[in-house]
Amino acid sequence: MRKAFAVLTAVTVASLGALVPATSAQAADCSDAMAGALSGYMYAYDNTNCNGYLGRASGDDSDWGNSSQSFQGGDNNKASSILNNGNSYEVKFYGAANSGGGHICLSRSEGWASNLSDDTLTNGAPANNNISSHAWASASNCSKWAV
Repeated sequence: MRKAFAVLTAVTVASLGALVPATSAQAADCSDAMAGALSGYMYAYDNTNCNGYLGRASGDDSDWGNSSQSFQGGDNNKASSILNNGNSYEVKFYGAANSGGGHICLSRSEGWASNLSDDTLTNGAPANNNISSHAWASASNCSKWAV
């Protein structure tokens, strides 16, 4: 009986060990969010790894702070991760005017930037918590890319 219990315990511990790395790996990026993203939309999130949903848009939003389009006033300068599930364009994210503007683009092929603290805008300002608008753009109109 003790041997059977020991074997059962070993199998249980081994299977738990196999689950922990898989769960941690999934939480380390935006793959789950991308799997659930609607085609033709870009998304922004308050936290890294596409957690803390701020909003989504299929069109441009020239001012996330004015609450007149997809994003609302509280979303302004809060994005820490972004996702592009667009159909034919890249997304050009613009920094806050009070930080000198600048932009960073997210390509459809890249799909997401799970941690904007790794990125800067074209003017050298941090991208994290510094996005105040976005527009769909062709790749030729982008000079800096999120990673």
